[in-house]
Amino acid sequence: GAVVGQFAAMGVAGQISGVFLRPMTDDLGWAAADYTLGTSAAFVAGGIAGFFVGPFVDRYGARPLMLIGGVMYGLALVGISRVNEVWQFIALQTLAGGLGFAMVGPLVVNVTLSKWFVLRRGWAITIGSMGVSLAALIMPVSMTAVVDANGWRTGYAVMGVLVWCLVIPVALLMRRTPEDYGLQPDGKEEAAEPTAAELAQRAAMQRDFANSYTRSEAVRTGALWMLVVGFGLNMAAVSAFLVHAIPFATDEAFTRAEAASAFSAVGLANFSSKFVWGFGLQRFQVRNVAFAAFLASASGAGLLIAAVNLEALPLLVAGFLAWGFGFGGTIPIGEFVWARYFGRRYLGAVRSVGQPVTILLGSLGPISLALYYDASGSYGWAFAGLAASYVLGGSLILLSREPQRPEPAEPPAEVVAANVGVEGAPAGGG
Repeated sequence: GAVVGQFAAMGVAGQISGVFLRPMTDDLGWAAADYTLGTSAAFVAGGIAGFFVGPFVDRYGARPLMLIGGVMYGLALVGISRVNEVWQFIALQTLAGGLGFAMVGPLVVNVTLSKWFVLRRGWAITIGSMGVSLAALIMPVSMTAVVDANGWRTGYAVMGVLVWCLVIPVALLMRRTPEDYGLQPDGKEEAAEPTAAELAQRAAMQRDFANSYTRSEAVRTGALWMLVVGFGLNMAAVSAFLVHAIPFATDEAFTRAEAASAFSAVGLANFSSKFVWGFGLQRFQVRNVAFAAFLASASGAGLLIAAVNLEALPLLVAGFLAWGFGFGGTIPIGEFVWARYFGRRYLGAVRSVGQPVTILLGSLGPISLALYYDASGSYGWAFAGLAASYVLGGSLILLSREPQRPEPAEPPAEVVAANVGVEGAPAGGG
């Protein structure tokens, strides 16, 4: 369910923005900044919505949100297929990529996964985020074919129907927490006579609960704001890259078919990297893993600049591979570090408190590159700025440290009982 849900949410969002930018702006006579203004407005709306979505997931679970959000998302995408004015596109894009995405996207899905898994959280989130990888592998090429053959209006209508067909069934499968159903995290059962290893894991589970920060507690830690800004810079670079990478390639050196085919390497690298990032999250400090992922994305942006300047298609593929490899770690690493630093009990509320700031930074990425392009007629230095954004964001996360309570809170007895009898210590950490 997590894989399919994230495939649908991400596959019709940033993953294919570059496919629609040129056909839509050329047909309607818009500037690139007009299109990206809709994308940026969606980011802002999503950030504001996330502030409320997170606590809702903590209290009621993902199912009602995903049902309502899936219907809304699909309707808005179908509506975009009929727009003629910029204001119409901005309004519907805000509804689709902002509110709809916030209700069905990675925040909702991965907070739920973090509540169901503690010991294998790194692998669970990594596997769930394979939906993002599959979206990058499949959607750009398939939607380029649809748009080139039938036009951008048909493309948006197809995506709306796709959201309905995928998100609504997945929503019906979602559950809030394992304890609601008399189950244990990680699918473990309570042992009548626990072994030494099981007792050690009982303590680990209790620490995971004891380290659960409320929203008000989390905002008073420096670690939260380092994560917010670090991942905000990453989001600015990711969103800008997704929107502008294909136009950058096609404006300077390559055909749309060549650029879209090369961009499919993002999905291939993204998918294959999951095993690397999943292993890394279980074995190494999460802040080091995050820095490595951001550096990979930065190198991809640099290779893309070189590919365009040299008009070298193999170098373009290499750039997308490197960027996709780093991008593959963005979601699992981001979700893992928040759960690791602040615990799982109030994770939705804590994740959402930084959403407005992170999303605001993310929204500046696409529009900044569009304004630069409209003013200069070139993308070159703008993509160098994306590489710098990755390095700076990764450095902030590398410098962060897991917050520690002076006197860890004592978990209630019923929570301790619910967390007994698990095997295998949680690895990784800050």
